[in-house]
Amino acid sequence: MAEGREVQWVEVTEGQVGQRVDNFLMSRLKGAPRSLVYRIVRKGEVRVNKKRVKADTRLALGDLVRIPPLKLAPQEAVREVSDNLRNLLAGSVLLEGPDWMVLNKPSGLAVHGGSGVKIGLIEALRQVREDLDFLELVHRLDRDTSGCLLLAKSRPALLALNQSLKQHKMNKQYLALVAGRWPARRDFVSARLDRYDAGNGERRVRVDPQGKVARTRFGVRETFAGATLVEAEPITGRTHQIRVHAAHAGHVLLGDDKYGTREGARLGCELGLDRLFLHAASLTFPEPTSQRPVQIRAPLDDALETVLDKARRRQ
Repeated sequence: MAEGREVQWVEVTEGQVGQRVDNFLMSRLKGAPRSLVYRIVRKGEVRVNKKRVKADTRLALGDLVRIPPLKLAPQEAVREVSDNLRNLLAGSVLLEGPDWMVLNKPSGLAVHGGSGVKIGLIEALRQVREDLDFLELVHRLDRDTSGCLLLAKSRPALLALNQSLKQHKMNKQYLALVAGRWPARRDFVSARLDRYDAGNGERRVRVDPQGKVARTRFGVRETFAGATLVEAEPITGRTHQIRVHAAHAGHVLLGDDKYGTREGARLGCELGLDRLFLHAASLTFPEPTSQRPVQIRAPLDDALETVLDKARRRQ
């Protein structure tokens, strides 16, 4: 990120109306860590119409936002996008509309920076797409999960797509390779889920009767010796839902270093799997302006296709 040397005064345009101050700043200060944004807001260095504001203050049309000059310490500066990452992101765009885009997110890339991650997908994409004044995630995928990821390129589109998500008008289908033979008759897993701290600051999820309601639809796609390729559709959207529900059903996802088993790890190694086998294979949503249905599919990468080929040869 180029460090600012002078105070900037930015007027809020129609496409930014209703946006939170912190998200507005993140889109303007491409590459700045979120912690820095919160700090300059808290210290009163960011003003709206010459008044102090909070990070969650909503902006109105014509508001004048003061953005202070920034000087990042080396340890807090977000890494510049490398040529490899730039090319990877450019090649990951599956489809792009006037105010949205869908990427085939690579496995291993966090959607947000933070917690030791210097740069996430959204920060990198804001650097790559300098033509966009607004870019926000509509939903998230775990760092190790690949596949369809939807982003909004305008505030109205973000609001419309978030509303579609809340009203269950958005459908997400995943492919997962699980240990054991998944019974064809088991098409739903319903188990309440609770998030907890694993002790090292890492978030984990467990089945808990006092947790939040969670339901996942499963279907068998292909059966192998010792493993099953399943389709998974999360009816609710809890953290790690597919992974925990599959493990609760007795069939851990292969390559899962959080909820897996030794047997699952051994089978994954035999198949040459070096990542979580969980892929957001398709996404259907109403186009935010016309409300016409958009359906997008993300192909499995070569590494996962190779794993499936090995599983077929083991029959």
